[in-house]
Amino acid sequence: MLNTLSSTMHLNAIDNVVIARAEIPEGTKLPDRGVTAVRRIPRGHKMAIAAIPKGEPILRYGQVIGFASVEIAPGDHVHVHNCEIHDFARDHAFGVDARPTEYIQPQATFQGIVRADGRVATRNYIGVLTSVNCSAGTARYVAEAFRRNPFTGDDGLLTGFPNIDGVVALTHKTGCGMATIGDGMETLRRTIAGYAQHVNFAAVLIIGLGCEANQIGPLMASQKLQPGMTLSSLVIQESGGARKTVEAGIARVKELLPAANAVERVTVPASNLLVALQCGGSDSFSGLTANPALGYASDLIVRHGGTVVLTETTEIYGAEHLLTRRAVSHEVAQKLLDRLSWWEDYTRRNGGEIDNNPSPGNKAGGLTNIVEKSLGAVVKAGTTNMVDVVGYAEQVREKGLVVMDGPGFDPVSATGQIAGGANVLCFTTGRGSVFGCKPTPSVKLATNTPLYERMPDDMDINCGGIADGVETVEECGQRIFDMILRVASGERTKSELLGFGDDEFAPWQLGATV
Repeated sequence: MLNTLSSTMHLNAIDNVVIARAEIPEGTKLPDRGVTAVRRIPRGHKMAIAAIPKGEPILRYGQVIGFASVEIAPGDHVHVHNCEIHDFARDHAFGVDARPTEYIQPQATFQGIVRADGRVATRNYIGVLTSVNCSAGTARYVAEAFRRNPFTGDDGLLTGFPNIDGVVALTHKTGCGMATIGDGMETLRRTIAGYAQHVNFAAVLIIGLGCEANQIGPLMASQKLQPGMTLSSLVIQESGGARKTVEAGIARVKELLPAANAVERVTVPASNLLVALQCGGSDSFSGLTANPALGYASDLIVRHGGTVVLTETTEIYGAEHLLTRRAVSHEVAQKLLDRLSWWEDYTRRNGGEIDNNPSPGNKAGGLTNIVEKSLGAVVKAGTTNMVDVVGYAEQVREKGLVVMDGPGFDPVSATGQIAGGANVLCFTTGRGSVFGCKPTPSVKLATNTPLYERMPDDMDINCGGIADGVETVEECGQRIFDMILRVASGERTKSELLGFGDDEFAPWQLGATV
């Protein structure tokens, strides 16, 4: 249990900074740290507890998070004004910490929906997807005809079909003005295909315009999608225009309702969980509370035979050595380093750098640079072996901890994880992200108690008790694991109760728009 009398958190014995639990006014004496605050230290920010000469490393989590750009005195505020980042050696030590997974028997269970092919769903939606932005409005009109109102309880055309969670249109802003071959088109098609085949969809209708670069025919052929009762398409220019396509789409979905409703939840092992790990609107507490607690839950999922998927490659940068050290093979570790090299080149070619992340909100919350953010972010992945590294929106096939390549922008990286098969998503936030991601339920984890109390309709779990000294990481992690099982069994998350999740579908756009 944390020392509730201390106003700061010292994370590792070798750290030369501590984290303020609450704002520390200038001149405040901290007897337990042997220092006096020489200036105001905002809540969640870092304070030096020893002199740090210019050019010397600043240590948090027992790791280098940057270097002093000026002389830093004991009691001083440590942040962007006196901390700089540059390349430094990290020991990637491929596989040295890999250990056999200690599986738990008997496995935990949840109430899932078993599809005809044996895959297990946590939700039961009908999806209306689009090949191109030009068909977005048409798709939305189809889905709107079946929309449930979470505030009035009106089921509309879904009255009498209680086992269907909804009809959702997932639209995007691309599909034309792009090359018909290459990474951009391949990524878009792979993402759409991942959703079209997602286990949480009972059936999917894809709507296209007809003249777009991303034609439905080549999309279906390239991704080996087989049309049938549960996967069909409409093309506006071949169906008589938008109005007639909407009418045809509504009729098509109506035909699907009886079969989609004919499901029941049954007891299945937790090995059927494929949980996406996300963090957004992070603050300094993210790496102290919600992320390590989610990491503990991730270990439980893996030890029960399931899978967790870490993404946001730019938020692994600087902490990649913590993953390569527990890679199951040299090949898997090298795949991660190769993706990081790609990102360095990608940001350079586009006139940026990876340290453009963190965002202004992250910095206001106490995160100084990408290395500090990454060190706090990767702990979501727990301590088990890294078994695979996959490309964006690729199907996740290995059991255990998998890393998926993707950007740090949450809607884009989460879209990739869901395309890869995630049937539950856990999202930690310190600033207050409101996020839904149909057809996959999103569990929101608040990093601090003030946030949880300020946004009770959006946050599912408060992890702030860890910083408050009233709960351990392990206790909070167990609560998260228990809630994942309940959500997988059908319990609604806060974002689902609000009806969120229709607008967060955001495929990664690569290549030029012309």
